[in-house]
Amino acid sequence: MNQQGVRWTAEQVLALAPDASSRKAGSKLGTAGPWSESGCDNSSVWGLCKGSGSKPYQTVVDTGGLGYKCSCPSRKFPCKHALGLLLLWAADERAVPAVADGEVPDWAGQWLRGRRERAEKKESGAAGPAETRTADPEAARRRAEKRAERVTAGASELEQRLEDLLRGGLAAAERPGYGLWEETAARMVDAQAPGLAGRVRELGSIPGSGPGWPVRLLEECALLHLLDRAWLGREGLPEPLAATVRARVGVPTPPQGPPVRDIWQVLAQYDTADAKLTTRRIWLYGRESGRAAMLLDFGAAGRAPELALPVGLAIDAELTPYPGGGQLRAALGERYGAPLAAGGPPPGDTTAEALERYGRALRDDPWLDAWPVTLSGVIPVPPGEGGGVGWQLADPDGELALPVAPGAADRAGLWKLVALSGGDPVTVFGECGHRGVAPLAGWAEGEAEAVRLL
Repeated sequence: MNQQGVRWTAEQVLALAPDASSRKAGSKLGTAGPWSESGCDNSSVWGLCKGSGSKPYQTVVDTGGLGYKCSCPSRKFPCKHALGLLLLWAADERAVPAVADGEVPDWAGQWLRGRRERAEKKESGAAGPAETRTADPEAARRRAEKRAERVTAGASELEQRLEDLLRGGLAAAERPGYGLWEETAARMVDAQAPGLAGRVRELGSIPGSGPGWPVRLLEECALLHLLDRAWLGREGLPEPLAATVRARVGVPTPPQGPPVRDIWQVLAQYDTADAKLTTRRIWLYGRESGRAAMLLDFGAAGRAPELALPVGLAIDAELTPYPGGGQLRAALGERYGAPLAAGGPPPGDTTAEALERYGRALRDDPWLDAWPVTLSGVIPVPPGEGGGVGWQLADPDGELALPVAPGAADRAGLWKLVALSGGDPVTVFGECGHRGVAPLAGWAEGEAEAVRLL
């Protein structure tokens, strides 16, 4: 269809929904009935949706740059009309036909042109001289120094609190309740060290969390102590490790280095949330560079992050990496055209090779929670089979198996992986951590289309 890379699947469309109610409402609008004057070109989809009023809602989606516009009053992005339009586009080429260049209706074309003009201005502004982007470098340096002093004071205070905890005995950590941990975390926020605050909150969830919690608490306290000491002695660290420490403490650092343009395969996307923030992680793999990258986006409590990419497809785009040893986070830059077919899973490793990769990554970043791995030729093994006590991903010969991290995927996703396998080897992409692998996507042998597991 008119240079369109590929029409998405319904699953890829619904993965963009900000919440479950939007998925349900959008699914009801994914039929031709309420739509008129629908069409698409190489990078956009549009249509009129009949609503309760006299005028239909004007809905347009920029499929190349992932943007949405609808005349409905919803504050969700994408709204149910955008989701319904994309579902119709994915399912019925006759209901949303491709049109020739220049045949976009004025109401849709005006928004699309304005959006792309703004993107071009933003890109040209980012590429301008450094002196035009930084009004006062000396003032920025002074602010950075002042923040570093506050973080140092917070890290020193945290060290004292950890000493008090260990002196009193880990068994006593249950008695104060969560309030003490939250108060300590708030002190780290005041010290402008949100990374330390987040780790303190994680400590607060461990006491009383089940058998073996004192061991887990001691492990996490040791990692937090290591991070404190690394910050306090950062001047003597190699720069890549120092950059990693700054990132883990929570000191904001802009992406650095030349952007990398590649065909980036979208492997997985999922959200985690707490009372204040929703965090979205998107894993990508560069076909030509062979690099893995992670995009992070955030939304205020109760609101989904804006950035969303169609899992299972690929985008031609530029990514700029953030500094730090072992860091895979990158910033998404300019995108070129609409998403493309992914063409199958990325190259995979054996379970032994995946463990070796994870070990090397820990050397560069001891505070690493997980590392992306693609496992080729593994068989999902449910609990109780093969002598295992939990879910496993096993080599076909049965010599080595990696445990599935507890709580890493829901039972439906794991049984979906079993159905995909049917007892045969599959390829699995996921995050490898100290408690096992969290499967995020799977491919049947010889199949190009990914199955989302989370």
